[in-house]
Amino acid sequence: MKFPATGTPRDELSSQMRDALARDADWRGGKIWSLVYFAGDDVAEVLKEAYSLAFYTNGLGPAAFKSLRKFESEVVSMTADLLGLPGAPGNMTSGGTESILMAVKTARDCGQAERGITEPEMVAPITAHPAFDKAADYLGVKIIHTPIREDLRADVAAVRDAITENTVLVVGSAPCDPFGTIDPISQLAEAAQERGIGLHVDACLGGYLLPFVSRLGYDVPPWDFSVPGVVSISADLHKYGFSARGASSVMYRDSAYRRHQFFVQSEWPGGLYGSPTMTGSRPGGAIAAAWAVLNYLGEEGYMRLAAQIMETTKKLVDGINAVPGLKVLGKPDMSVFSFNSDSIDIYAVADEIEVLGWHPNRQQMPPSLHCMVTPAHSGTEEAFLEALATAVASVKPEGPAPGSRAAMYGMMGHLPDRGTVRDFLLDSLDRLTAPPSSR
Repeated sequence: MKFPATGTPRDELSSQMRDALARDADWRGGKIWSLVYFAGDDVAEVLKEAYSLAFYTNGLGPAAFKSLRKFESEVVSMTADLLGLPGAPGNMTSGGTESILMAVKTARDCGQAERGITEPEMVAPITAHPAFDKAADYLGVKIIHTPIREDLRADVAAVRDAITENTVLVVGSAPCDPFGTIDPISQLAEAAQERGIGLHVDACLGGYLLPFVSRLGYDVPPWDFSVPGVVSISADLHKYGFSARGASSVMYRDSAYRRHQFFVQSEWPGGLYGSPTMTGSRPGGAIAAAWAVLNYLGEEGYMRLAAQIMETTKKLVDGINAVPGLKVLGKPDMSVFSFNSDSIDIYAVADEIEVLGWHPNRQQMPPSLHCMVTPAHSGTEEAFLEALATAVASVKPEGPAPGSRAAMYGMMGHLPDRGTVRDFLLDSLDRLTAPPSSR
């Protein structure tokens, strides 16, 4: 495709876009189990209006866009209140990955400034999000992965043994993405404190849902700033905060520690430059939409949605456990869970249920399917469980057909040479962004 010589009429552009979007998975009908957190048409209208009103504003210039300064500071303040430390400092970011990058940078720079560490390390359970590996790769921090216990939570003893003089950060999840289980945050924080190190809690999934789940009476272990030793928390507004994409938060226990996050350049001919987070220009629409949805829903709205989500989750977990051959892994603390089988190929089940229009995520180590429940899934439980039972019954005893997605994913999961798998992923990424004619 060459750069267009002339413009395309607006109605034709709209038609082409609608045609392309029609091929996407049915997120509005709850047919996918990740990526989209749809809380209803009323919330969507609030988000669209707020985003559109601030469409041309830029978070790089809070002096020019005083509205964004108000919106972001109030989002941070509301988040601090939610996470157990009113008045805690923080910033909005473009997503969980940037929030995690900022937390790791802050720990790295603090370790260098205060302890003279030049070869920084961080300790993270194997269930920690790959964003920590990405941060380690980008920021020159060695990441040490530790095993998990049989209950799918971080092994505190293994974490304690992995801490060295070069460790600048310990990581825990609330909850972890693969299994929806909350790590033993209090014990991890204690292990970190013994060595003068802070704990970062990755609550990108749980930050804007767990507080309300707890208030509903569910048993939620301590995980936020109420735990001594927790120095930073990442929480995604565009997940269970139900905001528009491009909105997360990274929060800190104190301002002195957060200063290590900032970047400033005082010697640039273009003027004095300062940026609190990774990005320079930031879309004001995402900031405004986050502020709008927090105020629109309020505690009452989030409690209502949390109750709906947790009731749906229970129906799904109970229903999946009732399907012969299937079992939910561990005891999820929230609305995220995985399931597998000891008797049938779970990847073949995934292939069969996709034919029926459902799209659970595939996981490995162990092979399993992953679900993340949102309000969009309320009312779909029976249809999904019926489709799942049909898919299980359709799986052939001899296993998936050669060349199927199940066969490919199963092979990749068992290859001893992980370098081959890495090359496969790199090739796949290359193809995804290649020009149409070369795909």
